Parts: sequence; structure tokens; C-alpha cells
Amino acid sequence: MKLTFRIPYHTAWGENVSVILADEIWVDLYTLDGQIWQGDCEYTPEDTTSAVSYRYAIYSNGSCVRKELGSIPHSFYPGNSLQTHYILNDAWRDLPLKAYKYSSAFNGLYQREMPRWLAENVECCVTFRALCPGLRLKKQALGIIGSCSVLGAWDSKRALRMHEVQPNVWHLTVDASRLMAQSPFEYKFVTINTVTGAIEDWEFGANRVFQIQPLQKGETYLPAETEIHFDQPEQKIAGTAIPVFSLRSEGSFGVGDFGDLKTFIEWAVATHQRAVQILPINDTTMSGTWTDSYPYSSISIYAFHPMYVDLRQLPALKDKNAAMNFERKRLLLNTLPQVDYEEVNRCKRAYIRTVFQQEQKTILADKRFQEFLDTNREWLQPYAAFRYLTEKYHTADFHQWEAYSTYSLEAIEELCSPKSKHYADIAVYYYTQYLLHVQLLAATTYGRNQGVLVKGDIPIGISRTSVEAWMEPFYFNMNGQAGAPPDAFSVNGQNWGMPTYNWNVMAEDNYQWWQRRFRKMAEYFTAYRIDHILGFFRIWEIPYHSVHGLLGQFSPSMPMSQDEIQSYGLTFRKDFMTRPFISDYILNSQFEDKADEVRETFLLPLHSDLYQMRPEFDTQRKVEAYFAGKTDAQSIELKEKIYALISDVLFIPDRDNPEQYHPRIAVQNDYVYQQLTQPEKDAFNRLYNHYYYQRHNNFWYKEAMKKLPILTQSTDMLVCGEDLGMVPDCVPWVMSQLQILSLEIQRMPKDPKVEFGKVYHYPFLSVCTIGTHDMSTFRGWWEEDRKLSERFYYNELGHWGNFPEKAPGWLCEEIVRHHLNSPSMLCILTWQDWLGMDEQLRNPDVDIERINVPANPKHYWRWRMHLTLEQLMGQTAFNDKVRVMIDGSGR
Repeated sequence: MKLTFRIPYHTAWGENVSVILADEIWVDLYTLDGQIWQGDCEYTPEDTTSAVSYRYAIYSNGSCVRKELGSIPHSFYPGNSLQTHYILNDAWRDLPLKAYKYSSAFNGLYQREMPRWLAENVECCVTFRALCPGLRLKKQALGIIGSCSVLGAWDSKRALRMHEVQPNVWHLTVDASRLMAQSPFEYKFVTINTVTGAIEDWEFGANRVFQIQPLQKGETYLPAETEIHFDQPEQKIAGTAIPVFSLRSEGSFGVGDFGDLKTFIEWAVATHQRAVQILPINDTTMSGTWTDSYPYSSISIYAFHPMYVDLRQLPALKDKNAAMNFERKRLLLNTLPQVDYEEVNRCKRAYIRTVFQQEQKTILADKRFQEFLDTNREWLQPYAAFRYLTEKYHTADFHQWEAYSTYSLEAIEELCSPKSKHYADIAVYYYTQYLLHVQLLAATTYGRNQGVLVKGDIPIGISRTSVEAWMEPFYFNMNGQAGAPPDAFSVNGQNWGMPTYNWNVMAEDNYQWWQRRFRKMAEYFTAYRIDHILGFFRIWEIPYHSVHGLLGQFSPSMPMSQDEIQSYGLTFRKDFMTRPFISDYILNSQFEDKADEVRETFLLPLHSDLYQMRPEFDTQRKVEAYFAGKTDAQSIELKEKIYALISDVLFIPDRDNPEQYHPRIAVQNDYVYQQLTQPEKDAFNRLYNHYYYQRHNNFWYKEAMKKLPILTQSTDMLVCGEDLGMVPDCVPWVMSQLQILSLEIQRMPKDPKVEFGKVYHYPFLSVCTIGTHDMSTFRGWWEEDRKLSERFYYNELGHWGNFPEKAPGWLCEEIVRHHLNSPSMLCILTWQDWLGMDEQLRNPDVDIERINVPANPKHYWRWRMHLTLEQLMGQTAFNDKVRVMIDGSGR
């Protein structure tokens, strides 16, 4: 067949327009006037029942400088055998105007409709194409009605129903000869009730006018796709955020599971909530201790954590004594106020292994199990081998294994082969992941069928001892540690310990590593949160020899030469500015009676009253090793102060070019800065502010736009970004352009000129919340800083009279109402903040409700609901109140 492409596009000098057909064929277009581009090609589709998709791209000097965005490409379907020439008139299209409406979060399950082919004797055709989201959930279809007889002559009973050939993409092919006889004519798009056939909505605005030139035999003309919007209010949603491990039911095993998640979604449905947000659920098992409870350091980007298996859905144990012992343990663990991570995981894994041994023949013969294994083999085999080997060697540090370099893909396949003597042990991991897949899919599918979006969480990093770091080390910088610069959470910055990404290598295959990760999420979720979205612009990279985050640098970034530093009026003195500044004054004031011990143990004298670190203690990791096992408060305090000595520098050499430098973050609080004269301080501050707040905006914008358009449009999930912390100006530029929902928190305002965010001024494309898992609950925050809370109470809320020492229920309710009535598309509150409204129901222990303390890298993630789900479902008065509040807010 012949394809003719036409598109209006005003190019710059040296630019050319091309078509990328079926993701693999490039068709160069030409122009005679610099405005209209067109070109032809011959194309034979492999499958005439499937859509032919294409996108437009702009090239300059052989490189692609711009390509159409969006997860919905242009498309058409080949018609009957007489149609041999398709004339495709298009307009450049990035994201749809309201891209969120096209996400799976706002659309029901899609069942493909085949286009209705015209009779074989029809010689020429016109195919109308339109984009219109959200009709499926309302049992509607898109239709066309118009002034010509083919389109019903404005008779509402004769409107033509279009066909949803792809999700939210509607086509209708008609006989062109009948249209040409009545051209030009007017028409409109309408919605048609799929049950009654009646028109329910008319497109607003003036009538459209269609005029067509005569077509030859075999030609099909396709006018540009049209985005259709009906006059309907924006959809706003309320929901709850809660970690799966925090759920509690009468039958759970000391930790929440995927069966409990389904029950929690039932509660959300009952209270008219339409969103449930969870934390990451990937396997984090490394040491087998409670330190594995950190959910953002996964050992696999695909495998789920075994503790989320709902054991109630497994076959009953035939060994009655074993069953009784497990039940006794379950009852004990389930009565604990918090998760006993180690014991829960030990017991649940033992139970799963016992069931597998009992049912092994049946399990391995199950066609559904085999289908899961075949579909997921690419990641499942390395994961199972990883888990088997880590348990065998009792370590998660592959760098310590002699076997590390010997396990090739072939060796893994041999280890995981059904013929392997280890297969029974390996297959337990397959079975566990199969159970998790089935149970999570059941929970999230239930949510989708009930109109509830279930929102997952994609961590920015992975563990440096993960399957991916083992199998694909070329994607990671193992000498760096991902983290965050100092902020309200941590004055020393955050060191997550994860390797940073080698983005240049990832770009070579169009970020397939990330695309696979997103597509796996899309099997279950209709929305997701990108953890630390700033990491796609730049990541705070900390050298492996550091413990704190203060010695980090942004990667990628543009370091400064000595000449550039001096251009700000600051004389560069390498030794003074790049080595720790340690003087007698610092030692005496910081260490007091321990000063002499520090001098003798950790330091060498330089000259006058200055010192340098001994070589055996010249990094924070070396100091950490010295204090290993010393857990008394005095040793910890001493260790932290020595860390501070090492980070007391003005500039940090660049990772790749040590003759270029980065100003050390937050150094204005340290002693080395105080040694500068006032003119030097002024010069340094000018340099510092330019470097951190101006220098990189365009650079980081381009970095993000290399990655995020590809990743966010690799699925149809609704995209939300966690854009907190030290946010460059370019971040909202990108998020607005890609229509990524921002995160809005009143106590962490985006505007530095205000103390508290203005809830009623939040953008529509946002998620608003009172607090996150990294923060105290509203009740906890209320008691942390009385002066701050007083300013909020009197100045922000406008109250007067006595200040309440503890947040009463009516105040918590007022804050919830403010958020429900905000303009944000999603209002997702933590479960603790919902319960805070009811003084009888809420947990009297405020402190136990905090999930994480970011300043503590060894925090134990173990919070659980103090009520069971059964008790929660039975709280009629509270549930009615939540439902009325949500309905009253229009959510």
C-alpha cells in the first residue's frame, strides 16, 4: 500500500521533518514552502487487523532534536482490499490537552473494538479519527452527527457510532463518494449511550465544517485526529495512603498482606474514596534482620516481598501439629502493636516452604503457574538464583564471593533448570512470586472494577547488593552513593547507600531498563508515585568513602574551574579550601575534655595550631570502622563530631575531573567558612547561590527531558512526582510540560517566601496531603514545635483564644476539610490523619504512628494500624462522616 503523509510544521533553518513508522521505518518528508511537509512511502503491514502507528520527528544534522510526545501515536487501520493509498493529514501532537484523562486511573478495563470495514465494492473512503477519554466508565461511545444524510442530517436517532480501536482512540470509516456529493457539510461529535443508543452529550462550540477534494479509486483520506472534550467538570478524588505492611486484620500473620489490601480497598469503596496509595512492595531481603524493613532499597525491581503473601489463600497444612504451631505463632505476632519483621518473615517463609513441599507436584503441573514462569523468566530466574545463593552463603554482599564472577547467564540457567538437583529449592522462589502476583493482581483488579485507583511507588534507587547490580553492573556507578542534600529532614543530608545510575549507558538502549520497570508496575497499578523525581534531573551523589551527605555533589553537574571561582572575587587557595580545616579552637570548643584524645588518636599536627587527619582516619568510612560495635551514647557523639571535622571544607573536587570543584553544600554553618573575610564571604555566597540556584537550570531541564518523556509515556498509568527538597526552577517546567502531578504539603511550601503553603492555591495537577511517611502525623507535628504550631493556629487558621497543647479532633477535622476542598486533583491523606479526627478511635500514642525518620538511616519500619480492618469496617459513625465529607467536597 502507498502512504502519503502531510503535516504543517514551521521548521528552523537546517531542520527536517520525518515520520517514524511502526517504530522502525523512517520516512523523510519534503517541503516547498517551509510550512507544509509531505512525503510518500510503500508499506506492507505484517498484520492487516492491527493498527499501523507512527510519529513525527524533527531532525537536524542527522540527530533527532524533537519527537512527538505522548503514549498515543497517530494510527490508522488498513481497510478492504480495494484501499491501496492512504492519505494521512496530521497535526503535530504532544500530550493531549488533559492527558490525565487518558490514563488507566480514569478509564475502565479496555476491550478492543475492531473497526467496521466497508463493503469490498466501496472504492474510496474517509476515516474520521478522534481522541476522547473516559467514555467507557460511563457506558458511552463517541459518535458523529452532521448536516449530510450520511451523518444523519442532524437527526439524533441517526448519529453514527464510532469504534474504540485503541484505548480512548475512536475511528469511523465512511464511503467517501457519498460524502463528496454533499461536501462541504457541518458536523459535531456526540456521546452515545451504548445501551439505549441515545445521544447524551453534544460537543460544545461552533459546528465543524468538512470539505474534501475528489478522491480516486482506492484512496482513503484521513483528516487529522481531533481531541474531543465535552463540557464536564474536572474529576477530583479523595483517598488514603498506607503501607501494606501496616495493615492489620483478624487473620493476618503479624503484618499486612495482599489479602488485607483488598479488604482495605473495600473500606475505601464504602467511604466513597477512589484512591489507595501504598509504599514500595519489592523484596528487600538482604541480611535477614530488621534492617531489611527499609522498603526503598529493593534487591529486585520486579520481585515482591514474600511477607505480603496472604497465607489464608494457600492450601491448608495436612500436618496438624505444624498447622497448630503456626497458628499459635500467628496469634502471638498479630497481637503485637508493631511489626516484628524478623520473626514474621521467618515464620511466613517457613509456612510457604511447607506448603510448597506438600503441594509440589500439583503446583509444578499447574498451567497458570507455568504460564507465569514463562512470561517472567527473564527476571525470575536471576532473582531465584540470587535468593538461593544469598541464603546458601548467608551473605548479601556478592563482592565478597569468589563465586561472584563465575555465575554467568548460562550458569544461572543451569542452576535454575528443572533438571538441577537444586530445583526444588529454586522453585520455592518461583512459587512465592507466583502467589504474590496472583494476590496483588486480584486486589488491584478489584479496585479498578470498583473505580478505585491503586497507586504504587517506584523508588529512585536500588540496593547495591541487588539482582540488577549483580546482573547489569554497567547500568550503575558503584563508587557513588545516592542521597539528598541537607533539608528539613536531615541537617547532614541523607545517604541512602544506593549506587547511582549510569545514564549514558541507559540511554544507549532508550532506557529499556526503566521502561521494563514501569511496564511491570502497570500490570497492577493505574497510578504511581516517582520517588525523588529530582533524581531524573540530577542526583545527589556521595562518594563511597563518606557516611554523611555533606560531601556530595550533584550528578550530572557543571563543576567550576579555579579561574571561574576567582572570577567571583574569591582567591582560590587549594589546601585551605579543599582539605578539612581543623584548629585548636575547633577541637577545644567541640570536644572539650576529649580534645587531647582526638588530637592523639585521629590527627597529625601541620603547623601553628592546625591539624590534618591521620591517613588511617582521613575518611568518614574509616572512622566508622574504628567505632564499629561501640554503641554507647558517648562514642556515637564522638564519632559524629569527627565526621564533622572531615566535612569541614569549602570546595569538593569533581568526581571525574579533580582539578574542577563544587562549593560544599551548606558550608556557611561550618568553621572553614568563618575563616573567610567579609568580602570573601560575600564573593563565596554569590558563587554559591549562582551554582546551586541558577547555573544548572537549562542543563538539568535537558537532562530530565531526555528521560522522563520516554519513561512516563511507556505506560498509561497516571504519573505523580515526589518533588520535595532542594527543587531547581527547571523541575516545575518539566512537570508542567509532561503533566506530571506535583506533591503539595502545607508545612513544606514550594514558595520560599511563605511559612505555610496556601491549600486553596494548589494547582489542579497535584496531589495534596497533610504529611507523608517521611514526616510526623499532623498530631505529631503539632507537638514538635509549639511556637511553629502557634503561628499556624493563629496566623494561618485564624483562630484565637487558648492554644491547644495537643491537636483536638475538631482541629484535625478542620485540616482534613481544607485539603478535601483544595483544587488538587488528588487529595490522599495518611490513614493516621484520617483517624485523627476521632478522639475515640485514634491511637493515644502519637509517636508510634510515625512511619519513618529520614535523618536515621537505620530506622525500623514497623508501624501497624492499632485497629483491625474488621473493626474499622464496623465504625459506622466514623465511616459515615468520612463519606459525607468526601461527597460534600465534590470528590
